[in-house]
Amino acid sequence: MIALHARRSAASVAAWKAAHPRAPLVLVLTGTDLYRDIDADPAAQRSLALADALVVLNRHGPERLPPDMRRKCHVVLQSCTARRTLPRTARHLRALMVGHLREEKDPRTAFRAMGRLSHRPDILLDHVGAALDPVLGSEAQALSVSAPNYRWLGALPHAQTRRRIQAAHLLVHPSRMEGGAHVVIEAVRSGTPVLASRIDGNTGLLGDDWPGLFAPGDDAGLARLLVQARDDPDMLPALQSRLAALAPLFSPREEGAALHRIVAALLHSTPAGRIDPPHPGDRP
Repeated sequence: MIALHARRSAASVAAWKAAHPRAPLVLVLTGTDLYRDIDADPAAQRSLALADALVVLNRHGPERLPPDMRRKCHVVLQSCTARRTLPRTARHLRALMVGHLREEKDPRTAFRAMGRLSHRPDILLDHVGAALDPVLGSEAQALSVSAPNYRWLGALPHAQTRRRIQAAHLLVHPSRMEGGAHVVIEAVRSGTPVLASRIDGNTGLLGDDWPGLFAPGDDAGLARLLVQARDDPDMLPALQSRLAALAPLFSPREEGAALHRIVAALLHSTPAGRIDPPHPGDRP
């Protein structure tokens, strides 16, 4: 069994191990369980203990686990298909933020940054994401009216979102909690530079020395980076040159190979290496 999220899959994890105690179980940890739930939630903690292997989605992920759990932890970087890098206009800088409106994604940092840049009509931010938090949705709608350089586009189909990532000068990712954001990977694989909050879920993908980092919640820092990206002709090319080395790490081939290695090792080392026969009366 491969389970996703320690807390949300806790009942399935427990049921699997009760029915098949000798069969291997892989638990994939995302952002909210790795960086929140496992600290205090008993169900999430039990899932960690029951799993034969743990998978985290960024290179700093193992540091969040209890020391006795790290021996069974593996880093698997998620992947996506590559897109060619598109030419961008020099008339303005168009940044893109992709994330549903909820506290973990911290859209207010971007809201405040764009408020600071209201005097710069040449620095634009489009925001893709549904209003999972109605209060944040109201704030985004109000900012769309008051700030002409900010547009809230709401939820869009994935194909449209990927095209917008491909066409943007920058992806802005101010999140406070991430396991390893897929949108950051999509930007890297599209040749689109990233400005991101300095949290493990982002630096574990981009690197601790990534030039486009700002402190979580630091709207002034984000605004400065946006101005630099617009006014300094060397900044975007420098970020793009770093993307070339990162992009191969997020290829579907690499992700698939990593998962196959984990599963193969478990099947080889587990005594049964297979699902136990069903007990009489088990439902199919």
